[in-house]
Amino acid sequence: MHHRVAPSSARGLLYVALAGTAWGTGGPTGALLFQDSGLNSTAISFWRLLGGAVWLAAACRLLRRGPIVHQFAAAPMRYLLSGLGLAVCQLGYFAAIPRVGVAVATVISLGVGPLFIALGARERITGTLLLAVLGLALLISGGGGTGGASIAGVAFSLLSGAGYAVTTLLNRDQQDPVTSALLGFTTGALILLPLAMTEGITPALGSWPLLAYFGLVPTALAYALFYTGLRAIRASTAAVIALIEPLLATLIGVLAFHEHLTLLSIIGAVILLGAVLLQVRRE
Repeated sequence: MHHRVAPSSARGLLYVALAGTAWGTGGPTGALLFQDSGLNSTAISFWRLLGGAVWLAAACRLLRRGPIVHQFAAAPMRYLLSGLGLAVCQLGYFAAIPRVGVAVATVISLGVGPLFIALGARERITGTLLLAVLGLALLISGGGGTGGASIAGVAFSLLSGAGYAVTTLLNRDQQDPVTSALLGFTTGALILLPLAMTEGITPALGSWPLLAYFGLVPTALAYALFYTGLRAIRASTAAVIALIEPLLATLIGVLAFHEHLTLLSIIGAVILLGAVLLQVRRE
């Protein structure tokens, strides 16, 4: 495996910001797939990871990367755990939604992710990070979503955040982020396959273009950019910058789905955007 020069700090911030932007289109895409694909959440997650793996395999071929078997053999446990983290992140989030609602599941899973990452990387939990979590909570909770106080739902949300943290920490300082993402997606898809097959795995014919987009932009492109950015900036910083995702998802909801924001949501969006910009400035 050839060693590649790490990007500069500024480019790392840009890559993570672009990753968060790409992730922001994932929520609306997933919502459309729920309506039109005839698949459950596990099957959609499976196709998302498999699609991401296919796109990255094509990219590796175009970039003339070496055989991925060699990279996997060098650290198999890293990629197995990375794939498990991706699978757990997806499953935990979707399992939490019917128990606590979309708002609570999103706040907990996205909110604890940066905290878990900071703790795992032994980095200081800064006031900016906590401010970002506060902004996220106001942004989502202000949308009027409700959910019951389910211990299981909270546990699944925490599990989702832990899965995100695991795959983030395992992909720091990777010399070949594209191949690393490919291996993670492949193992994650294999983990999800038996579960996805229990309730049907064949999507409706008309949903294939949307599935292709889901695998390409908010999955293959987003994670490749995110892992590349992790080579240049701290993991906790990357996790805060990536919170651009719910900001963009909210904007898409307003513009494309005619959703309405409450004053609390607007305040949360301003706080979250301010925290992201402050984190960029400090980095």
